[in-house]
Amino acid sequence: MSNDIVLAFSGGLDTSFCVPYLKERGWNVHTVFADTGGVDAAERAYIEQRAAELGVASHVTVDGGPALWEGFVKPFVWAGEGYQGQYPLLVSDRYLIVDATLARARALGTDAIAHGCTGMGNDQVRFDLAVKASGPWRIVAPIREIQKEHTEVRAYEQRYLEERGFGVRAKQKAYTINENLLGVTLSGGEIDRWEAPGEGARGWCAPREAWPAEPLRTTLRFVHGEAVALDGREMPGPQLLAQLNTMFAQYGVGRGLYTGDTTIGLKGRIVFEAPGLAALLVAHRALEEAVLSKQQNRFKPEVARKWVELVYEGFFHDPLKTDLEAFLAASQRMVNGEVVLETRGGRVDAVAVRSPHILNAKGATYAQSADWGVEEAEGFIKLFGMSSTLWAQVNADAKDGSG
Repeated sequence: MSNDIVLAFSGGLDTSFCVPYLKERGWNVHTVFADTGGVDAAERAYIEQRAAELGVASHVTVDGGPALWEGFVKPFVWAGEGYQGQYPLLVSDRYLIVDATLARARALGTDAIAHGCTGMGNDQVRFDLAVKASGPWRIVAPIREIQKEHTEVRAYEQRYLEERGFGVRAKQKAYTINENLLGVTLSGGEIDRWEAPGEGARGWCAPREAWPAEPLRTTLRFVHGEAVALDGREMPGPQLLAQLNTMFAQYGVGRGLYTGDTTIGLKGRIVFEAPGLAALLVAHRALEEAVLSKQQNRFKPEVARKWVELVYEGFFHDPLKTDLEAFLAASQRMVNGEVVLETRGGRVDAVAVRSPHILNAKGATYAQSADWGVEEAEGFIKLFGMSSTLWAQVNADAKDGSG
């Protein structure tokens, strides 16, 4: 049996700890960094340098941006719902990281993979279920293993690395930070203690005092519900989202403090920043509300919430997710047009919508003018409210509902 193992690697505290831990247990460690778009060239270089410093057998960097856009961003924007109405699923790159890790393992001819997920969080569920849906792989989870003996896990990891001569970034001592094309999440420290986030708990979004004085206006063009152009310039999805991140982060858009129900039953609390996704969601919803029918707009959120729950809880490869995406894709066939977004800081609004599919009535404008008569309006109201009116009439004399 091969002693090669492929570790999904980010260069952070957890995955850095995994390398010497696995090596000391006889594994030949190969690392994979799936670059899902949240790091710059300097950070990519640091991750590669970190892998070499830790003494891995090999390291590869994989461009995960296109897969993340196609596999997650498009259907997520179509869905238009955050988990529990708030969280924009920023850790969904985990599924693409799994794909990259498995591809590297196949190339090396090994069935062993490893990850740095803890035994207390959701990522272990996402990672393990995605792996199990792909075949009979061996999964090694060092952080889960050390949690059997140590309660202060991060302090133990830091000490373990320092005792072997490996430094730890100062920021990593306080927070767990996840960054990708979708945004930034921060947990740990005072966030986990249910206190106000400190000044260090900040990623891309500028604080209030640093927002530009002039408002920002930009135009997004959608084709079948997919953003394809920014201010008239067509570009690939990952590039478009990265540019939106840069533009709207200056104005503090998309930052939130979220507490929610995790897959394993604990309450999770994180700071998140998703400026580009926030802008995309606002623009797409404004266009969709104008071109979809009343019944589509009412029903679609039910499908969206289920799709979001499946992705959040690790069922990325469940057939129901595929079924729901077929509905979401079908709902987008007329979601074509342009949306003008504006922000003055902190929030973003869709201030103009242009589309050939807006459901305008030629002879009527809401609350302004109509091409029907007063009698028609009164008749509609009478029939529309018939059930409630009858209930009130029939039960007018009932005092306590006993008959």
